[in-house]
Amino acid sequence: MKREDIRNIAIIAHVDHGKTTLVDCMLQQAGIFRANEKVQERVMDSNDLEREKGITIMAKNTGVVYNGVKINIVDTPGHADFGGEVERTMKMADGVLLLVDASEGTLPQTRFVLKKALETKLPPILVINKIDRSDARIDEVLNEVYDLFIDLDAAEDQLDFPIVYTNAKLGTAQLDLNDDAHDLKPLFDLILETIPAPEGDGNAPLQCLVTNIDYNDYVGRLAIGRVFSGSIRIGDNVAVINIDGTLEKRKITSINTFQGLERIDTEEVSIGDIVALSGIEGINIGDTITDTENPRPLPRIKVDEPTLSMVFSVNTSPFAGKDGKYVTSRNLLERLKKELLYNVSIKIDFSSADSFKVMGRGELQLAILIEMMRREGYELSVSMPETITKEINGALHEPMELLVIDVPEDFVGVVTQQIGMRKGKMQKMQNNGHGRVRIEFRIPSRGLIGFRSQFLTDTRGTGLLNHLFDGYEPWHGHMSKRQTGVLVSDRGGKSTTYALFHLQPRGLLFIKENTPVYEGMIIGENSRDSDLDVNATKEKKLTNMRASGSDESLQLIPPKQLTLEQAIEFIKEDEFVEVTPNSVRIRKKILEASKRPKRS
Repeated sequence: MKREDIRNIAIIAHVDHGKTTLVDCMLQQAGIFRANEKVQERVMDSNDLEREKGITIMAKNTGVVYNGVKINIVDTPGHADFGGEVERTMKMADGVLLLVDASEGTLPQTRFVLKKALETKLPPILVINKIDRSDARIDEVLNEVYDLFIDLDAAEDQLDFPIVYTNAKLGTAQLDLNDDAHDLKPLFDLILETIPAPEGDGNAPLQCLVTNIDYNDYVGRLAIGRVFSGSIRIGDNVAVINIDGTLEKRKITSINTFQGLERIDTEEVSIGDIVALSGIEGINIGDTITDTENPRPLPRIKVDEPTLSMVFSVNTSPFAGKDGKYVTSRNLLERLKKELLYNVSIKIDFSSADSFKVMGRGELQLAILIEMMRREGYELSVSMPETITKEINGALHEPMELLVIDVPEDFVGVVTQQIGMRKGKMQKMQNNGHGRVRIEFRIPSRGLIGFRSQFLTDTRGTGLLNHLFDGYEPWHGHMSKRQTGVLVSDRGGKSTTYALFHLQPRGLLFIKENTPVYEGMIIGENSRDSDLDVNATKEKKLTNMRASGSDESLQLIPPKQLTLEQAIEFIKEDEFVEVTPNSVRIRKKILEASKRPKRS
């Protein structure tokens, strides 16, 4: 049985290629919003952090009706660190829109998302976006996509994909570059023609795979998933099969489907529908909702292994408890357990009482988790990121990354030198003739820890950097980390202009005047390779003798106030980042100078 009135698609692409903007236009042109309704940009990025950073973090679904057919659309993140979101949402779709920037072409995440789509045998539609860019190279990008399909061993029928050219900002699509473009009608028509309708037996026992979890204050936990066979009505008794194969009986209290930004109440759903069900307490992502009489579990969602770990622990600094609402290890434990329910790509080791090892896909994913906890009122300390190694055939192996950088020609030398110091090997170099060069490297994951800020400094903010997990290789040996030491406060108090003025020649400061400090808090980066204990609270001794010029106002160089991501990249093994709702500080693990081992 085919449901010709439904199509399920996922939009996949590299970060910043225009997925969410395209979804905006599809919603507007499908008549989801009233004519006089004020709609913000990137309406699918509902999270504050997503709006601030301009990236999609959580996969979200919506639906539009076009020519009597309901098109369920899943908007996925484009950043490699949130690949787990892409893997679980692929299960909901019957086809994908592969979005590629007309200038940047195929990048590491394009490869990752396409690989996942081809593995699940989903038919693609290629959407070449941003065709209005002055540096667009549409024919070359099309060839790059074909090369990528061949490189990923795509089947013959998968290579015969339709192509549509779009300008998501203007909301136009065309099947040929010479056609007139007015709206997205060609794209909608192509989706109906190309993406297969969901198939299944409406009379067979129920099978529904849970791919997301949400929470509602009124009805409690909501299981979001797709119905693969059978049907569900309100009041039905269903069975839930969880990770260890045990079966629990539950009763459905409400059913919602998605249309635009709203959830629509409905009485019954069947094969192909993407639904939100309530009344199922304790359900998790990957569980199967099935028939009580004839339970049939679906294969669980498989997610790639994490490659990076950080230790989250209780904040033990002298300023602990001043900002945060949740400061104890019990608060931290509960919040991290809650995160496991929603986030399929992280793992957490709870074996220690007051520190927890959190494993994820990359620095950005863990930094986003810390930032979300901080905004919720949590205080915590986090350690330096470390790569997760494996023992294969008795030898120690470490994770590798495919690193693609795009830099102006002038900076190729300095960037190559930096990557060489981090054990990176150049694989490919391509000059597009626009004054910029694209270079591919293979580099150990630990070589990328702290590299982004160095890279942006070296390229004066003009370089683009993308990376993707690329298997394991034998351990590459010792790797030099940050070359410089730090300036450490040797006592508590408030920093003074007089003290900071005389510390400026020693290195780069992270704090401004009148900032509360404590013993062991890092206040700057030393220009030499050793740590230096300094007094940042020293005041000028006033005397009765006044020489001309001695009272001139002291001018401080503006400090480099580190963001959370920069702080995580900066720290070494013997340092913590202290995170509170109002502050991000860096400190030594051992606060007292007399107890810290001296670095030679």
